[in-house]
Amino acid sequence: MAERMGFFTDTSVCIGCKACEVACKEWNDVPDDGFVFRATSYDNTGSLGADTWRHVAFIEQDGRWLMSSDVCKHCTQAACLDVCPTGALFRTEFDTVVVQPDICNGCGYCVPACPYGVIDRRERDGRAWKCTMCYDRLRGGMEPACAKACPTDSIQFGPLDELRERAEARVERLHADGVLEARLYGESPDDGVGGDGAFFLLLDEPETYGLPPDPVVTTRDLPDMWRWAGGAALTLAGAVAVSFLRVSFPRVPFLQASFLRRR
Repeated sequence: MAERMGFFTDTSVCIGCKACEVACKEWNDVPDDGFVFRATSYDNTGSLGADTWRHVAFIEQDGRWLMSSDVCKHCTQAACLDVCPTGALFRTEFDTVVVQPDICNGCGYCVPACPYGVIDRRERDGRAWKCTMCYDRLRGGMEPACAKACPTDSIQFGPLDELRERAEARVERLHADGVLEARLYGESPDDGVGGDGAFFLLLDEPETYGLPPDPVVTTRDLPDMWRWAGGAALTLAGAVAVSFLRVSFPRVPFLQASFLRRR
């Protein structure tokens, strides 16, 4: 296993240029997703999806713009991996999570399993798609296309431990400069998903950016559920066996035979 790699997205320096979106689409051959003008925001892609692996959100608030380039979080405890029945989802040597489209059968189990609502299926073929952190580029010793294209270093790529240290220092500097609302999101190994491989510096509450405040791995209760299901199955099997014995060997004939012997 190689050193764990990840993204640190510093939203305080994002200028909303969407260079990351364009670079992602170009390198990964991600289809056009319509670019619909919503008349409520300059954000013309709306959200992450099968055809939007990087999404730059535009949030107008109190006379200021909040901008953030969102992406798959590449969770430490990835529920999508737990529920995939074909092995289409796998964890790479860089500790990132990738979908293999040639193995995906389009079952869609991974879609509701994701606590961030990242994974989506394409209408054209039903298969699941999401950010791969440019796995092919990583194997070639290059950084992901989005980080390469970012003109302000809002998207930073590197060893995850180094990024966490860099992010903590950045928050301290912002606090010293009076930006007290700056906070990290997804960096802690003690959160509900064991920490994210892609984490963020935010300037407001996570909900403002469309992020869940307390994400939890959706399969955390899966072992207990399997144990409960196993116990229920054994109980049912026992009940079926008893019913079978009663039907196959009814009591009445035996009682009749015993009565006749006594006479």
